[in-house]
Amino acid sequence: MTENPILAPLLEAVERYFTLMYDNDVSHFDRVFAPSAQLHGFRDAELRILLASDYRKMLASTPSPKSKCAPCLQEVLLVDLASPTQAVVKVRVRIDTLQYLDYLSYHRIHDAWLITAKSFHVERRY
Repeated sequence: MTENPILAPLLEAVERYFTLMYDNDVSHFDRVFAPSAQLHGFRDAELRILLASDYRKMLASTPSPKSKCAPCLQEVLLVDLASPTQAVVKVRVRIDTLQYLDYLSYHRIHDAWLITAKSFHVERRY
């Protein structure tokens, strides 16, 4: 399945997302999220809406799951390629004490798959 010339680079982009969620190394942020990306989801019964720039600041100011030796859970559940330049990827990822179910909208921008929208759901608290 990863022999598809479109799919392999997309899955590499998903791996970059997983790495960023675990190590909070924002020096790689621009290789994961488009500058115009928005994040939406409910957390603590409130709809949160974040711009990519705000999310970057949040990651930079928060201790990473890696620094806390938190368990790592990262699963790709669905890949839906709409075209050679657009896809949706459903993932499950644990970030410290929260397990999320994320829908990541990707667009291929200047030959790089970047997240342009993230819809998240807190699936479980540890």
